[in-house]
Amino acid sequence: MGARRGERLLFGIGAWHKRLYIFSMTGRGQSIVLIGFMGAGKSSGGKALVRKTGLPYFDTDEIVSKRFGLSVTEIFVQLGEEEFRDAETEALRQLSEAAPAIIVTGGGIVLRPENVKMLRELGKVVSLEADEETLFHRISRRATRPLLQTKNPRATVAELLRVRAPLYHAAADVRLDTSRLTHDEVADAILGSINKL
Repeated sequence: MGARRGERLLFGIGAWHKRLYIFSMTGRGQSIVLIGFMGAGKSSGGKALVRKTGLPYFDTDEIVSKRFGLSVTEIFVQLGEEEFRDAETEALRQLSEAAPAIIVTGGGIVLRPENVKMLRELGKVVSLEADEETLFHRISRRATRPLLQTKNPRATVAELLRVRAPLYHAAADVRLDTSRLTHDEVADAILGSINKL
C-alpha cells in the first residue's frame, strides 16, 4: 500500500466518515484483539470499535457456540471445560486466516500459551481491566457465567483474577482500565493508545 513500516493510515469510510486504522507491523497481523476478565467490557468495547473503524467483528465465544449449537454454559455443562478450550484454540487458528478485524476473546483464552502466541500474531493485543468490585457488579447482571456457578461467586472471581491477571498483562501491548469509561470512551482510548505504539 506504499506505507512505510510503522506508518498509520487513516481512511474515511462512507457518509459517516468512519476511520479505518491499518497498522504496518513486522510479523504480526492487523487486527485489534481484546482480552480480559469477564465483565471487563470486551464485547461492548469491541462493538464500539466496529462502529468507529468499520472493521468486521469476531467473538471467539460466539464461534465456539455456533460450532456446537450450544451456549457457552451448555458446552461447559455437557461437554466440559477442556472441550470448550480445545474449540477456542481452533477458533483462533481459523481467525489467523481472516482479514483485519476486531477480535473479542473469552476470559480464559490466555490460559494456554499457544493461544497467547496466536493472539499476538493476529495483531495488537489490548487487555481491558477493571477493579474487582466493578467486575463483580457487572458479572452479577448475568447469572449464566459457567465458572461462577459456585457457592461463593465473589471468592471465585478473586481466585480467577489472581491466576489470570498476570497472564493478561504479559500478553498485552496495551492495558486499559474500563472501570469508569463508557463504551465509546473505551473504543477511543484503545485507538488512541494503539496509534502511539
